[in-house]
Amino acid sequence: MANLRTAMDSAFWDQPISSPQTLDGSANSVPGDPFPLDAARASRALRIQQLALLGLGFPLGIIPSYSPSSQKELGSFSLQSLLLKPSTSFGYFLFFIFYFSFLFSSSVSPPQSDRCGSPQIPSVYGKWFGLVGQFRPKKLISEIKREFSNADELEVSVFRDAAKHFLDKSLYSIALCSQLSLGTIDKCMSLNWLSGFHYGIAVERLTKLSKSIIDYAFHHRECQFGSKLSNQRVHIEYTSHELPDHDITLEAAWPQLFIDRKGGYWDVPEAISLSLSSLTSDSGLRYRFGIQKNSGHPRSVNAINGEAPAALMPGLCAKAAFSYEQSKDIWRQKETKNDLIVTTDKGQFWRPAYDVRLKEPHATISAIIGGTFAAWFGGRESSMAVESQDRDVSMTMKKRSPLNADLFGSVCYTFQHGWFRKPFGDLTRFDARLDVCSASGLAKRALNIFKSSSVNNAEKSLSSPRLNLIFQQQVAGPIVFRVDSKFLLDSSSEKRGPHMEDFIYSLSYSLRLLRSGKVVAWYSPKRKEGMIELRLYEF
Repeated sequence: MANLRTAMDSAFWDQPISSPQTLDGSANSVPGDPFPLDAARASRALRIQQLALLGLGFPLGIIPSYSPSSQKELGSFSLQSLLLKPSTSFGYFLFFIFYFSFLFSSSVSPPQSDRCGSPQIPSVYGKWFGLVGQFRPKKLISEIKREFSNADELEVSVFRDAAKHFLDKSLYSIALCSQLSLGTIDKCMSLNWLSGFHYGIAVERLTKLSKSIIDYAFHHRECQFGSKLSNQRVHIEYTSHELPDHDITLEAAWPQLFIDRKGGYWDVPEAISLSLSSLTSDSGLRYRFGIQKNSGHPRSVNAINGEAPAALMPGLCAKAAFSYEQSKDIWRQKETKNDLIVTTDKGQFWRPAYDVRLKEPHATISAIIGGTFAAWFGGRESSMAVESQDRDVSMTMKKRSPLNADLFGSVCYTFQHGWFRKPFGDLTRFDARLDVCSASGLAKRALNIFKSSSVNNAEKSLSSPRLNLIFQQQVAGPIVFRVDSKFLLDSSSEKRGPHMEDFIYSLSYSLRLLRSGKVVAWYSPKRKEGMIELRLYEF
């Protein structure tokens, strides 16, 4: 089914969104904004781990991406690669993943699994660091072409002047990433960590595991006027014996990049968050508590509208959220062991589904309902300080309520045809999900209709229901074409009636050994961005 956790994560705070604007490959959604598309959710694998695996399938280990730059002459096309790999053993580990995948796919009996249900693969080191580099070739090609076109004769000086353009610092960006794992980590945790389980999914259903994962990333990111912005981010994740079914997460960034519902980027000079979240239980109940502190006023990176979102303004926010999720199968064809064995002239072969999440035809109805409560402290002093500089920002600060409580919910219908095991025509899937981001806003708007009162555009956008449609079709073997679209079920100042608000299409290649891992190439016409990612267990 479509990911219902999008509602919970977006309603709370730190929903990561895939973005090629940063070398770590993600930005946070603005709290309180409408839920993003499922295809926009960032991968659970660290970007440096993605590049280490993706580099094995690309010439010279160079992975392309596409994102607009603040300097138009640099162009939107860029190339990323690992300048310094995480570790020697990590590269060999990735090689053995593909090697064992052929062995597992041709074996009559399935591979042995541990208690997490993942194939047993020898563990590797729990600490490493690496260096990621990015290069934008458009400006370099244009400058070299201009040098040769203006030259009357091909002299040595012409080649020397052309070579100087390779030293242009605006063409390059680098990122230093490191990770350190502390505590007791068993085979299951080692495998899941290397597979990119960065946000706590690795420890689900494990009741006797204590861990601490510390991530540090430092990189230079392009900003307006061609300057370079030093960006640092620290992510600490901890699970203790006293709280076996919970994750404690501390994250700090200087600055933190956010993306709003219009596709605009905002830099918050300093953002620090601490949260305690429960893992999904059998009952479907999930809750989360946390605090968030913003320092400094957000700066627009590429947003057309200069009015900053109120949730990004300076201040301290204490927030709590809960959700209750349930799912009911209308019908489902269960997978059996006989379905996984294919008999040929050469014998019997083990042929599981390319993705365990797509292994059974079914029709399902699911729903999630939840609530949030937020209390804001401080920020008024900062508002007065900048009132003379930017009155619009100050007015946004005053509109933010110190106390806020609301309800949200989603209802989803899923239909799948096929087992996703055969080379052709074995997968057609459709998801339709209706999202209500703010129940209070929807009720207030309904009341205003009877009172003939007007509603401002910000409240109108948040209170309007949205319909998400996802279509997936197998192209050949593990290759799947997917289209994600979001419709606003209301009229806006520019358009009347329901209209498309966002749209992403992608092409994925499923990796059978990872059970639910795939290489995804996506493009967003709204943001004019695209990238190639490794995604794992998108449930």
